[in-house]
Formats: sequence, C-alpha cells, structure tokens
Amino acid sequence: MHLLEKIAAARDAKSSWSEPPFWEQLDRYPFTASYSREYERIEADFAGYVQGAYKGSGPIFAAIDRRQQVFSQARFQWQRFRGGRPGDLFGNEELRLLEEPWPNGTTGELLSHMEVDASSAGNFYATTVDEAGRIGRSAAGPGRRIARMRPDWVTLVIDAPSGNPWGVDARVVAYEFRTPDVGFGGEPLTLLPDEVVHYSPKPDPVARFRGMSWLTPVIREVMADIAATQHKLSFYRNGAVPVMAFKFPDGTSRTRLVEQKALYDAEHKGSGNAYKTVFLAGADPVPLSMDLKQLDFKVTQGAGETRIASASGVPAAILGISEGLAGSSLNAGNFGAARRLFVDTTVQDLWRKAAPSLSVLLTSPGTDARLAIDFRDIPFLREDATDDADIRSKDALTLKALAEAGCEWDAAVAFARTGDLSVLTGKHTGLFSVQLQTPGNATAMPSLESIADPALNGSLNGRQAVLAG
Repeated sequence: MHLLEKIAAARDAKSSWSEPPFWEQLDRYPFTASYSREYERIEADFAGYVQGAYKGSGPIFAAIDRRQQVFSQARFQWQRFRGGRPGDLFGNEELRLLEEPWPNGTTGELLSHMEVDASSAGNFYATTVDEAGRIGRSAAGPGRRIARMRPDWVTLVIDAPSGNPWGVDARVVAYEFRTPDVGFGGEPLTLLPDEVVHYSPKPDPVARFRGMSWLTPVIREVMADIAATQHKLSFYRNGAVPVMAFKFPDGTSRTRLVEQKALYDAEHKGSGNAYKTVFLAGADPVPLSMDLKQLDFKVTQGAGETRIASASGVPAAILGISEGLAGSSLNAGNFGAARRLFVDTTVQDLWRKAAPSLSVLLTSPGTDARLAIDFRDIPFLREDATDDADIRSKDALTLKALAEAGCEWDAAVAFARTGDLSVLTGKHTGLFSVQLQTPGNATAMPSLESIADPALNGSLNGRQAVLAG
C-alpha cells in the first residue's frame, strides 16, 4: 500500500489526529464576545485576524509591515561548514526557485508572504507545482514554482506507532490541504512532510507541531485601540465637542424639545459644524463627557500601542509610534541600540527559522552545506558593516601578532575564528621575531666588520651607517 494510502486509511480508522489551529483553542477566552459592534470584534479565526487586526488596526499593520520590510530584503545562499564553523557563501542553479518563486515573483515577495501569514496565523505553508499539474516532490517539470497554501485550509495529520497521537512518539505524517466547497469538487490534497514548507516562528505552548500568532497575547490591546480610534472618530462627528445635555424649564412641551433637538443637530452635528456658537432659547447646556484632553487620550492610546510594539518585537522608536518618538529615544546612540536590538533579536531569529523551513524544497549541494541568509547588502544593516570591519581589523592584528610569535598560519587562523587556545598547541614554527632573540646571538644581528665594504677601505657602507646611527 502506498504511504499516502496508509495515511488515509489511518485517518479513516481514527488512529490519527488533526491538530486544530490555535484560534480554535481560544473559546476559553471571552474577548471575542466582549463587544457587540462588528467593528470592535475580532473573530477567532484567520479571516478575523486579517480583517480585524492586520487590515483594521493601524499599529498592527505598521508592526507587521516594519517586520517584513527588513525580513524580505534578505537573499538566500548556500553555506558550507568546515570543522563545525560556517564558511563561505555560494550560489547555484538550485536557488533559482527561491529567487523567482513564481512567474514575475521575487525572493522579497516570498518572504513577505511568509511574514504576513506567520504573524496572522502563526504558520506559513507552501509546496511546489509545475505546468503539468504535478504537486510536491513529483513537480519537477517545466514551470516549477512555489505555491502558497492558505494556513487555515491546512490540517496537520498526526500519528504515532503506539496509536496515541498525544504520545511521545507522535509525529506529523502528512499535511492535508482542503479548499472551501465552492462547486469545484475534488478531494483534499495530502502531502508528505518533505513536500511542504512549514514555517512557524512562534511556537504554541499547548501544541507540539504548529505555531501561534504573536497577535494573540495582545488581542485585547488591538480591540481597545480600535475602540479608542472609533471613540475619537465619534468625537469629531459630534462637532469635536463632548456629549451635551440641555436643561429646559419645567413644563416645556415635547414638541418644543423635538424642535430644539432638530435645530441643534442640523447646526452643530458633524466636524464641519465644529466650534459654532450654540443658541438655544431657554436651555442650559451641560457636558456629559470629557474631551480628548481631559481623557489624556494620547497617553491612553499610546500605552496600548507600546504593548503592541513589544509583542511584535519592533522597538517603539523603530515602529514610529508616539511613545517611541519622545525624549531621548531618537538620540543617535539610543536609536542605534534600538535598531540593533530589532535586528539581533527579532529579524535574525526569523531569518534563522525561515532558511531551514524553505530548504525542504531544494536539493542540497552536499551534506556539509546548508541554506543560509545573505544579508550583506541590506541598507538597514549598514551600520553593522562598520562594526564587522572593526572586528576584522582586530582579527588581522591578532593574526599578525601570532605570526610574528612563530605560530603556524593555519593554527593562527583557526584561533581567530574560534577563540580556542588549544588549536595553537604544538603548532609553532620554531622561529621567533627579532625582538625575541637572545641578546648577543650572532645569528640575530651581523657584526659591523662582516658587512664592511673593502672598496671603501673598511668604512661603513650605507647599511652600517644606518646601524651605527
């Protein structure tokens, strides 16, 4: 029986289990039912996260966009390992699939899709197809390209030799891709693990094989930010004034009240009628709410934006939110520290997880090579290039000192790479620098008589003159 048929049989026999997406585990948290208005509600599914957070919240879009702007600038290269240490980068024809993942596509677009899916759904899935309609490993013909698989249409099929999908021997045996039934029919597509890119940078603590969106811990902050923005919009729609009540004398008829209300709405509702003088006969205006300044609106909303920035791994100064643009945060040193923190933690972590995930689609040029990120031409890292040059300069000085001390060159290079002093053991040429020779050693310095020029009657030649001086 073919392996895929075995997987299908095991699934039908209920001996395998499908790990549900993380948002199906969120029913215990009532945040999706806390608000009744549709614009304030974020559904607990992929479409809800995309519509309610990515497309519906400015800070969320900015955070994901800033992450992908740096993340997508990288290039892929092969890197060989020598003695357990990374070596030179090189390319080959196999990398063309990542350089042009689909017709007119680029590496940057591929990485952008990976970031948006991973931030919204916690997972990015993709496989390969060709013009003949073959999918996965069999897709080796003309037109071979990468095909993104929408994350909420992918199911992880988990099985275990023990028959217990929660046991320690459980593993992912297949990925099942099922599109909505829109009249096209067809069976779910089942692919083996070595045919699918599965990129999940943030693991879900209650799951073993899938990732979790970084939006989940701050979903309430997202909803509060959307509600605050709606509050600000309503404030301006009300003529940029607080909610007002009008006290009329006792005995005022209902008809009179209705007329005065209609007059006030016509003259003062809407931002275009802001700051007009109110004229209402016999009525005393009484504010029922505070304005944005009294609410300290900027501080309230800014604190939520900072928590969103923290969860996204983008420093506030890099994200450009209000709390990151105040005080000393924009000083050259502080901004540089924030930039380095963003690259060295968030972006480098994403790169190191993305490259191995994509390598499943490629054939490695050797067991000593791995897919790596080449980030040498990224403008955002240009200041790091200066630091790298300083490190190389210090390495060169170390090599010079070791060579002058008589160490073998290969051993000196190995020490500069690893910092392991043991590599210098027994690796000496037996030759020393002139400064380390024993004083009076005849081989160290020739005598003046030995270099006298007979043609000049024993007088010192130019070299003797230098020595004598």
